[in-house]
Amino acid sequence: MAVTEVDLGGIVGAIAARARALSRESDPGGLLEGLSGQLQGLIPHDRVTVLYLEDGGRTVSVFAEHVSGDAPRHDGRSTLSLARANRYPIAEAVSSCVFAGQAEFVRDAQSDARFMAGTAVPGAPQAGLRAWMALPLMGVERVIGALIVGNTIPDAYTEAHRAAGRQIADVIGPVIEHIMLVHTARRRRQRLRVVPEVARVLGSSLNVAEIFDQLAAAVRPVLDFDIMVTRLLEPEGILEEGVLLIAEGRSVQTPPSGSRTSFAARLLSGEPVLMRDCESELDPANPADRTILGNGIRSFVAVPLIFGEKMGGLLGFAKREPDRFDESDLEVVEEIAQHVVVAVQHQRLAEKQRRLAIAEGRAQELERRVERLHGALSEPYGFGRIVGRAPSLREALERAARVAPEETPVLLTGESGTGKELVAQAIHYASRRADGPCVAINCAALPEALIESELFGHERGAFTGADKQKAGRFEVAAGGTLFLDEVGELAASVQAKLLRVLQEHEFQRVGGTATLKADFRLIVATNRNLTDAMARGQFREDLYYRLSVFPIHLPPLRERGEDVVLLAQEFVRRLGERMGKGEPGLSRDARELLVTYPWPGNIRELQNSIERALIVSDAGLITAAQLGLPRPGLPSNEASLPGVPTPSGTANQDAPAATLQELERHAIAEALAKAKGNKTAAAAALGITRMRLYTKLRRLGLPSP
Repeated sequence: MAVTEVDLGGIVGAIAARARALSRESDPGGLLEGLSGQLQGLIPHDRVTVLYLEDGGRTVSVFAEHVSGDAPRHDGRSTLSLARANRYPIAEAVSSCVFAGQAEFVRDAQSDARFMAGTAVPGAPQAGLRAWMALPLMGVERVIGALIVGNTIPDAYTEAHRAAGRQIADVIGPVIEHIMLVHTARRRRQRLRVVPEVARVLGSSLNVAEIFDQLAAAVRPVLDFDIMVTRLLEPEGILEEGVLLIAEGRSVQTPPSGSRTSFAARLLSGEPVLMRDCESELDPANPADRTILGNGIRSFVAVPLIFGEKMGGLLGFAKREPDRFDESDLEVVEEIAQHVVVAVQHQRLAEKQRRLAIAEGRAQELERRVERLHGALSEPYGFGRIVGRAPSLREALERAARVAPEETPVLLTGESGTGKELVAQAIHYASRRADGPCVAINCAALPEALIESELFGHERGAFTGADKQKAGRFEVAAGGTLFLDEVGELAASVQAKLLRVLQEHEFQRVGGTATLKADFRLIVATNRNLTDAMARGQFREDLYYRLSVFPIHLPPLRERGEDVVLLAQEFVRRLGERMGKGEPGLSRDARELLVTYPWPGNIRELQNSIERALIVSDAGLITAAQLGLPRPGLPSNEASLPGVPTPSGTANQDAPAATLQELERHAIAEALAKAKGNKTAAAAALGITRMRLYTKLRRLGLPSP
């Protein structure tokens, strides 16, 4: 028989009309009322059944059914009752291929080897039929059920009937999915209406036994269970021996003392547990699991009780039948668990509740403080807070601002003390990684034996003294920026490993085998000429080209003209406020000296000079003498601080102005003499690091006392 578009259109219209009604009603059988009569003219049948997949494809229920004559019915298997007792195991329904998306066509069940006598399941949707077609129903993304059209007469269906059945199935699938979404959401709202009553009951008593007796009565209308259990943690985090139980029927045995179920770790980590069939999911060799199985428990749902931020116990419900709980029950139990936590705290942990509130208040304050500090950090380390108007500096900052939003590696060059780390921080806080860490490491400050461990981290036992695992700077900087200062001081072996990290974006800890991902933006700085270092074989050429994608040179302070005075005034303001000396001005001779002095230590030396002047000044203007700077052509004792004795010198007062290198050599020798050979104190006086002092001693050919 030919299938006309008019016939199919009428059926589609009838389906749509019933679907609108079913979105409001609760009788799914109505979907096929009237439709069966229209369908008879299209596909002759004795029964039409619509099955719906449940429990993630483990069971099916009868969404709708229409039966002619005496064919068996499936009353009490309604999908929209949403009761698990109304579901078939999937093996008792149509062939599994249907729920895999393939249609099943049976011409005559009595002659089909798959359905010979003794193999058909009594009461199955196709029981009593000779011929049928079972067609998958597709939702938006998956198979949601099956349409079964059957006849008691063999060979009842032609290819035209099958084609019509496919078209009808294509229409019914989305309709059923929509109806189920509506009804599931409605049932969810109805079930969660019990939560306020649960909260009221739990808040009415401080006796634990009474709380759980009343809780059971409040929960039963929306959750079918045989056993309700809670097990609480002591403040020290140890499971209490006592287990609170409410059980229907036979007595319940508790797990042996000290035993732990196979799913305990999941609960302790804060993860809920849902078991549809304990016999297949628990371990009989585990004593605690064996006790659960011995109690006849087949279905189990449990959620952790979270006290503040800690797991403090569990709340669970059990049934002695399989497939009685699903994700919707888990949601109800999680809602109830939140109120159980409050009730248990009121009864057992009143004092702990008070301490917890204080701790939570501190945590919130800490969070606000972190937010304030983050805002404070982004301000002083932004480009706008870098003092200076010199064109060479502004050009460098403009380049830095342009590259900041990118992931490109940046190479900062310039003498020691020119502000390379400050610019690196400004780049970080202007980048997309500003919310991540900005991790800095001075490559010259650590010996070769330690720098690799510091960068890559190490495993416990990787070397003598490695008594525990340590994350390296590569890991700590994940999601943020890694700043390698004095990168030119890296040993050749470390340079090769750094190159691999930049190429492969992965690394291993020292002594480890696990490969970790490198997720950081790299900024490096050096005061060395890396091109010369490459020529001397001291720096890898391939690493240099990886690092110097975007070089930025920071000018020395002596080339920045009036910036020296601007910086000095800023240091006077900041340090004067910190030291309680207000904001004294700079005398004319101090300004002249600041501008003419060559500043071998750059900005760091300027800051130290201002700090020394503030210490010895009483009030008023800071003078040139208080700055404590050597003047070109003057003996060193002319530049000493007032009241501070200096070693006798033999410098010729009529000598011409010294070269920068001579001044630097003189300043270092002077500092070492004042510090009596103590390199740490001398470096601090010069405003440089101890390792930097060693570098200068070697470069200038000075003896190391």
